[in-house]
Amino acid sequence: MQTFPMFLTMTQRTVIIAGGGEQAAQKARLIARTTAGMVLVAPELDPELAGLVGAGRARHLTDPAEADWAGASLVFVATGDAARDRALHRLAKARGAALVNVVDRPALCDAFTPAIVDRDPVVVAIGTEGTAPVLGRNIRARIETLLEPRLGDLAALAGRLRGAVEAGIPHDRRRAFWDWVFRAVKPTDGIDAAAQQIKTAITAGGPPPPAGRISLIGAGPGAADLLTLRGLRRLQEADVIFYDRLVDPAVLDLARRDAERISVGKEVGGNAWPQDRINGVIVAAARAGKLVVRLKSGDPGVFGRATEEIGAARAAGIAVEIVPGVTAAAGAAASLTRSLTERGETDTLVLTTGRCRPGDPSPDWAAHVSPGTTTCFYMAVGAAPQIRDRLLAAGTPQDLEVDVIVAAQSAEEQHLSGRLGGLPDLVADLGSGAIILLRWPKAVARRSRVAPIAARSQALVQHRHYAT
Repeated sequence: MQTFPMFLTMTQRTVIIAGGGEQAAQKARLIARTTAGMVLVAPELDPELAGLVGAGRARHLTDPAEADWAGASLVFVATGDAARDRALHRLAKARGAALVNVVDRPALCDAFTPAIVDRDPVVVAIGTEGTAPVLGRNIRARIETLLEPRLGDLAALAGRLRGAVEAGIPHDRRRAFWDWVFRAVKPTDGIDAAAQQIKTAITAGGPPPPAGRISLIGAGPGAADLLTLRGLRRLQEADVIFYDRLVDPAVLDLARRDAERISVGKEVGGNAWPQDRINGVIVAAARAGKLVVRLKSGDPGVFGRATEEIGAARAAGIAVEIVPGVTAAAGAAASLTRSLTERGETDTLVLTTGRCRPGDPSPDWAAHVSPGTTTCFYMAVGAAPQIRDRLLAAGTPQDLEVDVIVAAQSAEEQHLSGRLGGLPDLVADLGSGAIILLRWPKAVARRSRVAPIAARSQALVQHRHYAT
């Protein structure tokens, strides 16, 4: 490690910024967020920097010789001109400047500006010793997603209440108390509500017993970076995660390291984890005061059996929420770089399934497939022959385009295309985890001179009679 990370106290310190253009303005924006005084050294200033001077936030010197280089705690040289930067660097060092940063010239730097995640007073700095600033910014972007936007407000509140905690919470329980504050108190609910929650716990001599919660989270169709920010935060908080078979392992890698992980994936025709058993284990974990994540592929509310799990949680008096995810149909269409709907061609979107609850009749697929419709079939590979036969019997053209996307948005993704008439053969060798997209654009209907609505209605009546 060639550099040593340290946070400088900026109160009653001065920072010199040599330069009057955009590079200098970028440094001024950073320093303006601190309590340091600023001196801008340049013949002329751009409007943003001139505004800082006009507002009294900075002083302006046109002659570098007039600057107190030795008295500055930090110097930025940012003129944008290589020769001018080198000359100002020599001047600053000759006049006694201790820490000089020359923008984009690591060899001339005594200090480097890190990528900063600002949740004042919580600040995270990421440095690469000047070798890869773009990498530092990418890391910062990832950390930004992990931290609540109002985390700084909670930290500041904790600082104001530290004395009250020392007076009201025994020394041997304070560490656990602060752990509860930063895990259980949510600043997103409002800082006043957070303050009241902490003060109530101080008065009681400690935090309330842990309250369990169940979060039904959509992991998306495949790629881990399709997980929502809220889903990521719930994974970071979770004590135990019950996950489906189709959830990408990379999504689980985003969870808390010490969270318990339990696979409850169901195979077609298998019953190691029937729904009643899943309901029981997630409720039992929440009753024990744990933060439970039920991680499902796609979106929990689209053929994800969320209703059964919500019902079990509510019956047990346990808080439950849905964190939506990218449903498989949306992921499949994105893989094709195609919209699920197209203005003037497919203005109706239908999501249906090929597999229902045991003992229930199959959906009336033909009733949903009509000109101007995109129909997305979930869990329908095994029912492909029946879907094809019923649609054709209802008058659906057999040459409609069909796209089958297997493991959408994952490294194992496959795309097959064909026609409705050949659907069973198209999917014959596939397992589960495929989405079937059937589009019937209005233009195709017009070209095909489809039967009038009355004739199609008669075909549907005959189809339903045949289906029963």
